[in-house]
Amino acid sequence: MTDPHVSEQEAVPQSVVDTRQEELILVLDFGSQTAQLITRRVREQNVFSQLARPDLSAERIRELNPKGIILSGGPASVYGEDSPQPDPEIFNLGIPILGICYGMQLACASQGCDVKG
Repeated sequence: MTDPHVSEQEAVPQSVVDTRQEELILVLDFGSQTAQLITRRVREQNVFSQLARPDLSAERIRELNPKGIILSGGPASVYGEDSPQPDPEIFNLGIPILGICYGMQLACASQGCDVKG
């Protein structure tokens, strides 16, 4: 089975998506069972979406020029030692971010909020 995620090097190559002509929603997958479903549902609204690894750099995300970022849910706790973390600079890109469950906890924690479970 192939990995549905794109890596830093292959994340939405320009030959696949010309972000000047396509709207892109980037879905960062933090281990949710529904990350692929989220990506599909966005596409069903006639907006291109791409599933990506959660460690994609803010620089690469800026290059991709998405109209928005969705942070998926996941089984981890934002306070766990091994919990996946995004590049903290994604919150400073000026790109709208929707956090779902764990993704919302990440967004809140990045802004200094105390996340309680």
